Amino acid sequence: MRRVAVLAFPDVAMFELGVLCEVFGTDRTADGFPGYDFKLCTTDGRPIRTRSGFSIAPHADLTGLADADLVAVPAFASAGDPGCASTDPAVLDALRAAHDRGAYVLSVCSGAFALGEAGLLDGRRCTTHWRYADELARRFPLADVRPDVLYVEDGNVFTSAGTAAGIDLCLHLVRRVHGSAIATKLARRMVVPPHRDGGQSQYVELPLPRSERAATLEPLLQWLIANLHRSVTVDDLAERAHMAPRTFARRFRAETGVTPHEWITAQRVLFARQLLEETDLPIDSVAAKSGFGDAAMLRHHFHRRVGSPPHLYRRTFRGRRAAA
Repeated sequence: MRRVAVLAFPDVAMFELGVLCEVFGTDRTADGFPGYDFKLCTTDGRPIRTRSGFSIAPHADLTGLADADLVAVPAFASAGDPGCASTDPAVLDALRAAHDRGAYVLSVCSGAFALGEAGLLDGRRCTTHWRYADELARRFPLADVRPDVLYVEDGNVFTSAGTAAGIDLCLHLVRRVHGSAIATKLARRMVVPPHRDGGQSQYVELPLPRSERAATLEPLLQWLIANLHRSVTVDDLAERAHMAPRTFARRFRAETGVTPHEWITAQRVLFARQLLEETDLPIDSVAAKSGFGDAAMLRHHFHRRVGSPPHLYRRTFRGRRAAA
């Protein structure tokens, strides 16, 4: 992934566009980050007016998408309008061509509507901002819209929920292509979490009322991250948090968006990735240190979440780190 093209439409949302520019359009090669040939494109190569009221000048028109390894579409205000710019046949052809040649195609928030119009969401899992999820499902009935997640990867098509979820998706793609060490380093530079668990539901639903006794589960989460090798149950965690198990389980989902088991498994997989990339520990030792117990359990969860068995993941990303 060396060439990145961002396709912006009139009324583009500046935060979502800014996320793509920050991750892929900022030159950090002097600090050891990958470099990208970055182009901001519009349909005709002319300046467009942003949702914030000012105009921006692009680098290119749709020809800038022709050889891109990643084509990204940020949110735009008129995404739900039948006559908006993303319905231009030339735009749809360019998006399909990028997908067909194997490029990554990514949308942030309502940018998913452009991918839907190009037919790239048919038969795929996808997401968008929770406010637009019903409309996305209505307009593209062949799409499998997941309204409660932060982002979705399905083949070479990547979609994210609203606004800040674009950061989560971009870091996920960086992690997928360059490894977790680069993604974590980039997250640290951007002062954001390298991985955010949970889904959109934690932002839609009303949070449980908090008491002075247990204002937040943050101390417990920090303890869990430092003790991933331990075998713990919900009852153990509830006792540590001074709550009844059912109350704890409800509060945990309210604060993280997922169950304790899902959250711990995700953290263990992240830690296993780090160990596979940065150490020469045997797979059995990686499994023990990350809390999976044995190599078979590590392989099961790792392959389900990463899409690759641990030994192949190590071969790929240890090689990249050595080359770097």
